[in-house]
Amino acid sequence: MTTLDEDVNKLNINQESDLSSSEANSDEESSEESDVEINFTVGMWDFNQCDPKKCSGRKLARQNLVKCLKIKQKFPGLVLTPTGKGVVCPNDREIIESKGLAVVDCSWARIDETPVGALKAAYPRLLPYLVAANPINYGKPCKLSCVEALAAAMYITGYKKIAEHYLDQFSWGHSFIKLNEEVLDIYAGCTDSASVITAQTNYIQKEQDLQAQRRVVDYPPSSSSSETDEDND
Repeated sequence: MTTLDEDVNKLNINQESDLSSSEANSDEESSEESDVEINFTVGMWDFNQCDPKKCSGRKLARQNLVKCLKIKQKFPGLVLTPTGKGVVCPNDREIIESKGLAVVDCSWARIDETPVGALKAAYPRLLPYLVAANPINYGKPCKLSCVEALAAAMYITGYKKIAEHYLDQFSWGHSFIKLNEEVLDIYAGCTDSASVITAQTNYIQKEQDLQAQRRVVDYPPSSSSSETDEDND
């Protein structure tokens, strides 16, 4: 038979053990995160057009995962911008590795009034066809958030682990790769912009054919039902 003091001592020992285990797990998680080495600069021009609470770019900035750039500040690396020339391709890896990667943070609803052309981008690029997973534009083609755009460029140029690390900062982030994994892998297997565009065209055509087939299955010819309606009339 144990005394109350002995029971309390045992409880304290168990709590200390649980705390040590929790701290150890926390250290392991921190260690895992530190394994992701980002050896290039990631920048962002912020036009302050998005809701600060929903802006993925600003969250990345708070976590020191992107460097905020001034509007007239020149960036030497690859820049994801609506006025880009050519699309991101695996051959762009050397540019990102040596000079960095940046993105333009602005609202898609105000893109026409945004002076994107005034930015000093050495290597402006577009992203190929991808579907958004962010809560605002979920399922919409090409309406990507900042983190999705950055992650897509990283994935295509061979920085898959870093792309996943950036997306992991958001509860919905994993959905982006899940929605686009097939086509991301296709793009990552290309070489230059021309081959990525060809792959994009083939993929979109494939998706359109599948959608057409689904419509045929979902909406079969209704001749029999029409005849029945006429009889009823």
